[in-house]
Formats: sequence, C-alpha cells, structure tokens
Amino acid sequence: MTAPPAPPIRIGRSAVGAVGILAGATGVLESVVSPTLPLLQRELSIDPAQGALLSIAMLITGALTAPIAGVLGDRYGGKRVMVWLMVVVCAGGLVSSLAPNLPVLLLGQVLEGAMVGAMPLSFILMRKLLPADRSPVAIGVVSGFFVGGGMVGTLIAGPIAEGLSRHWMFAIPTLAIVVATVFAHRLLPDDQRTRSDARVDWPGVALLSGIVLTFMAGLATAPDMGSQPLLIVGVLVFLAAFVTGWIAVELRAASPMFDLRLLAKPAIWRSYVVTFAVCVGAGLSIFLVPQLFAVSGDGYGFGASLTDIGWYLLPAAAMAAISGPLGGLGTRRLSSTAVLAAGIALMTAALIGMAFVHTEVWHLVVGKALISLANGACITALVIKTAASVDEGTTGTATSLVMVIRVLGFATGAQVGGAVLTAGTPGGSDIPAESAYVTALVIASVVTALSLFAVRTMSKGAKQ
Repeated sequence: MTAPPAPPIRIGRSAVGAVGILAGATGVLESVVSPTLPLLQRELSIDPAQGALLSIAMLITGALTAPIAGVLGDRYGGKRVMVWLMVVVCAGGLVSSLAPNLPVLLLGQVLEGAMVGAMPLSFILMRKLLPADRSPVAIGVVSGFFVGGGMVGTLIAGPIAEGLSRHWMFAIPTLAIVVATVFAHRLLPDDQRTRSDARVDWPGVALLSGIVLTFMAGLATAPDMGSQPLLIVGVLVFLAAFVTGWIAVELRAASPMFDLRLLAKPAIWRSYVVTFAVCVGAGLSIFLVPQLFAVSGDGYGFGASLTDIGWYLLPAAAMAAISGPLGGLGTRRLSSTAVLAAGIALMTAALIGMAFVHTEVWHLVVGKALISLANGACITALVIKTAASVDEGTTGTATSLVMVIRVLGFATGAQVGGAVLTAGTPGGSDIPAESAYVTALVIASVVTALSLFAVRTMSKGAKQ
C-alpha cells in the first residue's frame, strides 16, 4: 500500500548543514584505513592478505546494507532509519578505536559499513523534505561534504596515527558523527512513510551474506589452498550451496532483493561482468599503491611516512570526486559505451605503467590518480547503461546489483593483491619482493583489459 505523496516541507539551511556535516564526518571515518594500512599491518602483526581483508570489510557490509536500508526507509521513514544506521556506524567507530587486535578491528569495520546504506537515505530525505528547485542543490551540498570528508580523512589519518595513535584516528571522526547525528535528529522533521507494507527479503539477505562471506573467506585462504586441497573443495561446496539457495529463494520471493530474471538481458549481465573486472583492477591499485609508498625494499619503495602517503593519495581522491560528473557528461555527449572503452583503456595503461615504471613517487601519484578518474567514470557509465537497459520499475534492482558487484570486485582485487604479496615475501622477511608488486599490477591490467571484449557487445539487448 503506497501512501499519498506529502507536500515538501520547507526546512532551513541549518538542517541541510547538519546533514552535510554528518556526511563530512562519515567521509572522514570511511577514508582513514587506506593511507594507514601499512601501520595497521605493522602494529597488528598481520600479513598483506589479512591487511587486504581489513581494507574491504566495510564495503562488504555496505553492499548488504544498501538495499535493506531503502526498504526500511520506505516502511519506517528515511530519517528514523538513517539515524539508527548512524548509531550502528558510531558503535563501529568506537569498536575500531578500542580494537586491540585484527578480529576486533574487523568487527568495527563491519559495523561502520552501515554508512553505505545511510548516505543514500540522506539524499532521499533532501528530495522529500525540500521543494523541487532546492533539493538538487542540497543533495550536491551533502555529496560534496562526503567527498570532502574523504579527502580530509586521507590527509589527517597519518598525522593523527603518528602523533597520537591509531586509536584516535577512529575516535575523533566517530565523536564528530555522534554530535552531527544529534543535530540532524533535532533539526530534521520526520518524513512520511512511503510504503507501510514494504518488506525486506530476509532469506535473500541471509543467503547473499553467505555468498559474500564464503567468497571472501576463499580469497583470504587462497595462499594456503595449494597445500590444503580440501580447503578449496570446502569453499566451493559452501559457495555452490549458498548460490543455489539464493537463486531458488529470489526466483520465488514476492519481493526479492534482486530480480534475477534481469540477467537474461545481455546488456545487463555484460554490464555486471565489466563492473567486476574494472573494480578488480581498481581494488588492486587501492591496496598496492600505499604499500609501495611505505615499503623500503631492495632497490624499490620509498619508506614514506603515513603523513606523506596521505598527501600522495590526495590527487587520487580529487580525481574520484570529479570522475562521476565527468562520466555523466561524457555519457550524455557521447555514449556510455564510449566512456567505458576510454576509461578501461586509461586504467589499463595506468596499471601497466605503474607495474614497470615506479622508481619515482610521481609515477605512482599520477598512475593512482588516473585509475581513480577512470574507475569513477566507468562506474557512472555502467550505472547509466544498466538503468537504460531495464524498465523504470526495475531500475533500482538492476543498479543496486551493480553496487554489490562493485564491492565484490574491489574485494577480489584487494585480496588477490594481498595473496600475491604474501606469496611473494621471501622466507624470514616481512618485505615482499618487488616482482610481487609487478605481478599483481600486471594481473590487474590483464583483467581490466579483458573487459573490453564485453564492452564491444554491450549494446545488444539494451533499450537505448
């Protein structure tokens, strides 16, 4: 049962500002792990494969939270659900700030992943609570604060971790989120429920969680599978069972998480293949580049401090911020296929360049910035392409699966990078050989380049 639309409520700039500050603080917390990953690996005595798992734990939760948050927002109101999700995020930030070891820190990151579902709800609230002529500006403000917060987090994580401790780099933004959430709760009016009968496909959520966790467990244990063949058999059996169960549940559910019948459209499944491949390449670079900055190996690496790494990654963060609008503009003036082809070619060239030319800091700075630009443009084009290939009523389902596959691609790239570095670390040393970095970056470039074969035929089955 759909409730009748309510007229927009005129909220003041203070309410929009409170949501913007909340988004900014959330962006800071979201971005502190990447530049400090070398320190976290060192202080927690974890190998690169475990560090890769830490770098993507938040994304896994986010992929599962986002579709649930939308349904709960329809049923209970977007403001109420957003506030409760931010409570979960704050709990995760607290756990991360107090974590004495890797398992506890992983738990904190998993809880922080609720922010992925909370941020889209803030955009929806701006549309519901503001007149049509004001909501786009407000959404832009909130989005800008989140991106800006990510840049701030990239810069300040290192100095805080080195000047105070790694605990404070989680605690400070968490405290800011607590304060901003209180103000947003007080200043935002309650929004009307859109659907009182909205239902969450909990069996589908549980089985998809099993798929994601089993998949990630398989990647995390990949280095040991050569000596333990039963391990890979067990992972494959569990993965097959979860996938089979999920498909059966989704095909029979009255309100499935994802309409799997969409996969019959060539344009859809090709979009998903390209999404996965592109994000594998980007995920590898996200994990490897900070490691290369920090390592001081035999004739390679730079021994950079955490503060330096933050500055080196700033151009990539800036490119990520503008990549979405550029991808949208390119799609409108050319086509999504043209943007994808150009983005994949640029990313492949940057990955190959970094694999064989990384003797100066600027080589990695430029390469990582180009990859961020190409990846953001490609994802924007893929979302637009996917939305144009389905009916309006299934747009949300089709595009949300793009986001899930995006997370799996990033996670796969990070875990492959971690596994290659772990396997490439000589016995008795904790520093991977330079050839391990080259191998991982070449793998990323090959996977990314292969996605061009799918791009060439993506127009088949599309509506436009």
